[in-house]
Amino acid sequence: MKVLLLKDVYKLGRAGEVKKVAAGYGRNYLIPQGFAIPATKGAMQQADRISEKATVRRAALNEELSDVAEVLAGKKLTFAVKAGETGRLYGSVSNEDIIEAIRGKYEISLEKRQVESEPIRQLGTFKVPVHLTMDLVPEVTVVVHREGEIPGQEVAETTEEAVAEVAEEANEVVEVVEEVVEETEEVLEETEEFLEEEESNEANA
Repeated sequence: MKVLLLKDVYKLGRAGEVKKVAAGYGRNYLIPQGFAIPATKGAMQQADRISEKATVRRAALNEELSDVAEVLAGKKLTFAVKAGETGRLYGSVSNEDIIEAIRGKYEISLEKRQVESEPIRQLGTFKVPVHLTMDLVPEVTVVVHREGEIPGQEVAETTEEAVAEVAEEANEVVEVVEEVVEETEEVLEETEEFLEEEESNEANA
């Protein structure tokens, strides 16, 4: 079905735009929540007016929430969790957990729809977008680490292993080069001996 958006909808479009959506999504969510109306001929006549009003409202929201975006951009949230040997969590870090952490740390209240991320079920570092408006989408860094370990410890250990591996490969290269140099020196010695022998034969001839 086609709908006329009354409000900005993340990943769908801006107010005043006509979008084709699944009938269930339109009837069960967009229309009841006031995000859209059926794109009838009468509704289409309102599209420009809706778009103009939304542009003004969006600009005001962008200005109002710009400070919030600056606060959140690049910030780090850490979660100490229980996990198996493979790094799989016993549970998950959900959107609600992230929203609660932001509220507790920065005193910023968000709605669930503003943090759209799949539940995190693995140890690691993740970038999570926060949708303040269509134009303001700061990212926070979510670090999920094992209980009792220092955040980033696993990364550090991995880096040490990588450095050790590179050093080992470098040593192998040095050994190969040394072998080549040694073989080259032997060839040069043999060549010199051959030339001396040739000169001696020519002198005796």
